[in-house]
Amino acid sequence: MNSSLLAWIVRAVPFGTIIMFGAMGEIATEKSGNLNLGVPGIMYLGGFAGFASAYLYEKNSPNPQVAVCVILALICCIAASMAGGLIYSFLTVTLRANQNVTGLALTIFGKGMANFFGVYLLNGASYTAAPMAYSAFSAKLFPAEKMGILGETVFGYGWLVYVAIIMAVVFHFVLFRSRLGLNLRSVGENPATADADGISVTRYKYLATCIGAGISGLGGLYYVLDYNKGIWATTGQIEALGWLAVALVIFTTWKPLNAIWGAFLFGFLYWLYQFLPDMLGLKVKTYVSDIIQMVPYVVTIVVLIVVSMRKKKENQPPASLGLSYFREDR
Repeated sequence: MNSSLLAWIVRAVPFGTIIMFGAMGEIATEKSGNLNLGVPGIMYLGGFAGFASAYLYEKNSPNPQVAVCVILALICCIAASMAGGLIYSFLTVTLRANQNVTGLALTIFGKGMANFFGVYLLNGASYTAAPMAYSAFSAKLFPAEKMGILGETVFGYGWLVYVAIIMAVVFHFVLFRSRLGLNLRSVGENPATADADGISVTRYKYLATCIGAGISGLGGLYYVLDYNKGIWATTGQIEALGWLAVALVIFTTWKPLNAIWGAFLFGFLYWLYQFLPDMLGLKVKTYVSDIIQMVPYVVTIVVLIVVSMRKKKENQPPASLGLSYFREDR
């Protein structure tokens, strides 16, 4: 296998995993009828909370344990992310605030909170690291180095990559093959009918949004403690990946299984500018590379147009997406 192609695959799969977590969380949220544009902020909250807990534990514990480091990072990540989802749910479900404005405000809030408290961890430095957490989250489940090219391309990743894939499969089964999933989809399609049938619309919206936020937060955690080698720096990369995750939701037509191959395809398309010219022996100017990086978003727009033109019910967003439910109007 061409070395550039191998490097392309190895770069695309971890990149895709980040946005796969974000997209799965947003699919769960949108299936309840809530349009949460705060995914980038939630990924910031999850990534920073997981990193900060692991970093402080490593720094202050005289004999830090790997298992404790991993568990602590996961718990803090999910808790912080779900707190962001709870804020969004309270504002949009209970107070019936505009969902678009609330989501955008949550993105700004999450990024601001992470960078504000991150300044104290950086303590004047440009970045800081949690090496034990990085080694734990980047640990491979299989001896990929002994399995040749197949091992490197299929099994040469941190364990959260496989967790994301398994989670997508389980989520798909729950969403489309269980009573719970049916109730959730009915809330997103027609909350008034679901309410009349005895389904608690408020409860489902809260749970879907908070659980979805927790899943999205894992994308931020994976970015910091694996993809970025356990390094925290005040950059805007997580925000960019969060918006890409939102775009992936549309690309997958709100189906968790599509998030698997869709995320990896986005990864390939995102790194197209770096690897394809080398493989073809071409020299590309800087502005051309910038244009090529727009390909994932262009593909999303094309898919959205095609889906809208075909008008298949199963490929459309939930009918009540982005609309607040007023029980008095039922």
